Amino acid sequence: MASNWYTSKQWQHKRENILRRDGYICRYASRFGRREPAEIVHHIFPREEYPQYALCNWNLISLSRASHNVMHDRDTRELTAEGVDLLRRTARKNNISIPEKYSELSDDSVSPPGHWVRFSKIL
Repeated sequence: MASNWYTSKQWQHKRENILRRDGYICRYASRFGRREPAEIVHHIFPREEYPQYALCNWNLISLSRASHNVMHDRDTRELTAEGVDLLRRTARKNNISIPEKYSELSDDSVSPPGHWVRFSKIL
């Protein structure tokens, strides 16, 4: 079912627009001064949990495959500490309530590395 959504014309069009918006460059890697091509458009609020945000520009970011793996645990598909931090920052910037699932975590459990402070400035 998910694969059908990702092959839909609507998603393909949106994906291309986001990659173009971000200059086809990974926004995460750029925070470290690296210029890596973006291959993936990441849903900051996971699409499966928050389908209402699936096509919102503010919820989408261009990432390289390696950077995308930083945002998700590939085995559990859960957001990592970095993914949760990005979700929280995005929610605050867009005046959206932080979902209870992510607000219950203590700040210590999602303490981002120092580079995330710089990364958040582009969002």
